[in-house]
Amino acid sequence: PSAPGTARTWAARAPAAGAEALDAPVSGGDKGAIAGTLSIMVGGSVAAFERAHPILEVMGATIVHCGPAGAGQVVKVCNQVVVGVVIEAVSEALVLGAKAGVDPSRIADVLQGGLAATKVLEMRRDNFLTGSFDPGFRIRLHLKDLKNALELGRDAGVALPAAAAVEQLMRAADANGRGEYDHSGLVTVLEVLAVNKVCDAVEG
Repeated sequence: PSAPGTARTWAARAPAAGAEALDAPVSGGDKGAIAGTLSIMVGGSVAAFERAHPILEVMGATIVHCGPAGAGQVVKVCNQVVVGVVIEAVSEALVLGAKAGVDPSRIADVLQGGLAATKVLEMRRDNFLTGSFDPGFRIRLHLKDLKNALELGRDAGVALPAAAAVEQLMRAADANGRGEYDHSGLVTVLEVLAVNKVCDAVEG
């Protein structure tokens, strides 16, 4: 996504061309796009949102008007903070359990059956357990999103310690040639630190 300020700039310029601009980033990944079940967060005027709604319905199942121009991008940044932090948390859990001698597939089963259940593990389970990180959503793109999040945090006076840590880990992944991996490939950084691969601990 673009930075919220960029969306506001384009929205301000659009009337001169006889148009209205909406910022409408999405969440749901490649699978959500294929199924037409994306979550779409929209910034712009109510009237423009209502006119665009029938088109957005083709692509998304959850379509939310978040506020004026730029609001969609703000919510997307918030979404990417959560996704990044959850990917990192799942990675830590699987690497820890695997190195402690438990089959990571059993760990994933338990996580998904309790309070720790997450869409990240539901959609990226195979990536974590097989060590295959075909995108999906690339680490280098998520890294850009986290950069936008940290800049927004600075502008708003909000500390984002977990997001900052994940940004550094993704930066390390990118620096080591993994920027084109799916963002679940963040687990490889934790594997290097632990000297232990999750996929090697999967039984059968």
